[in-house]
Amino acid sequence: QVQLVESGGGLVQTGGSLRLSCAASGRTFSINAMGWFRQAPGKEREFVAASIWSGSSTHYADSVKGRFTISRDNAKNTVYLQRNSLRHEVTAVYYCAARERYRSGSYLQGSNYNYWGQGTQVTVSS
Repeated sequence: QVQLVESGGGLVQTGGSLRLSCAASGRTFSINAMGWFRQAPGKEREFVAASIWSGSSTHYADSVKGRFTISRDNAKNTVYLQRNSLRHEVTAVYYCAARERYRSGSYLQGSNYNYWGQGTQVTVSS
């Protein structure tokens, strides 16, 4: 199994910065991608960003491209999500997800990931 633990959420001010962390443990060698999803109040879960091991590539939702940055620290088995100049629409529960090597399908679909963290609340206020 793979366990994912998100951290770094909380209450932040508009215009501030945010960096979420997701630490993976367990059978991390089986993972070839990790991503971030979010769910705002009253809305469906949506894809934010993903980091893919094989090509060292990143993918972003069109709506967040240029605003969020995903990065990875292989030594720490940790993936990060960075956002500067925070706006209110960033408010959501953010979930980390991991995808095993055998999985196929779009990185944008949560059903194509094998493991999920518990989520971390991000609230942007002024």
